[in-house]
Amino acid sequence: MTPAARIQAAIELLDTVITSARAKGAPADRIIADYFRARRYAGSKDRRAVRDLVYRAIRLCGPVPASGRAAMLAVAGQDEAVRALFDGSPHGPAPIGAGEEPANTGLAPKWLAASLRASDLGGREIAALLGRAPLDIRVNALKADRSTIALPEPGEPLPSAQGLRFASGTPVEQWEAYADGQIEVQDCGSQLIVEALPVGPGDTVIDLCAGGGGKTLALAARLGNAASLVAADTDKRRLGNLAPRAARAGAAVDHTVLLDPGQEMRALAPWAGEADHVLVDAPCSGSGTWRRSPEGRWRLDRVELGRLNLLQDHVLDLAAQLTRPGGSIAFVTCSVLDAEGPDRITAFLARHPGWHSEPLTLPLGRPRGAGIRLDPLHDGTDGFFIACLRSP
Repeated sequence: MTPAARIQAAIELLDTVITSARAKGAPADRIIADYFRARRYAGSKDRRAVRDLVYRAIRLCGPVPASGRAAMLAVAGQDEAVRALFDGSPHGPAPIGAGEEPANTGLAPKWLAASLRASDLGGREIAALLGRAPLDIRVNALKADRSTIALPEPGEPLPSAQGLRFASGTPVEQWEAYADGQIEVQDCGSQLIVEALPVGPGDTVIDLCAGGGGKTLALAARLGNAASLVAADTDKRRLGNLAPRAARAGAAVDHTVLLDPGQEMRALAPWAGEADHVLVDAPCSGSGTWRRSPEGRWRLDRVELGRLNLLQDHVLDLAAQLTRPGGSIAFVTCSVLDAEGPDRITAFLARHPGWHSEPLTLPLGRPRGAGIRLDPLHDGTDGFFIACLRSP
């Protein structure tokens, strides 16, 4: 591909990403992968260059751009080399027309930027949410140890017990240690959250929003397979990924439970009032993961945030039904918005008299309401909120 053709390819991809974001469809990384799967003639350098252009435009444009061309014109406005490639050459973009406007730049749409500021995040904290994330792994203590594991390249030790950090793009999933289940890709913040949970051997622990089971596997490793783990979710596809992952990791997961949205307690009835601990890694906006999925700012609006808040309250109420007297709930979101963190805890405690919040100990993060918030600027992790609730 010529340099101009790379610009045009990025424009086409951005058009698809914008349409998908508005429709709450596929994420950018999947769209890019599908695009190049159908264009195998593109070499690795072309794919990398186009991908970098796409994400550069996404990070630059706060509000949703009108088009991929407008988004790339915003990049051209800051980079004369990109601007020069709007030259009308074969397979390249048409020349920039008189009066043609680039997309608006910024950190986020105005309403969302205001919500971030109301959550006590300044410009530097918000900008850090859009930086490039490193790649963190967790060495699986069921099979290996960080101090002795042999990997193709050394990683930087993290504050988590078995965490190592590598540069973004390091092909860890191609390593033998990954195939053997000795390592898992997991952000340092997620690792620290699992380490902070008030659980111990012999406990019954329910991962209520388990997804693909990243935290379930981390719990199994932390507890040496000495707890009864129940992984539940409404997403059949993601939950189906857990069994092969657990087998590879040597992790014992006693039950995987597929839930029917709105009828969850039918499937969870055997554990009603029995769980020592319920982990609620709640569905959220993902504002804490914008380093990896910066187009998430384009997907979120006030209506969607309100829907997510209702869902977060719902899963917390389910967790309360599952928790034994004196047991606990951990509420986690990969969000830095107060609406998806402290506000949900305040609302839960108002609905459930007798419950109380209790402190957790993490080596990173700062107090936020009744919990702790992690963020990329101060902690080098994704953005998270975690709080612990204790049953009467």
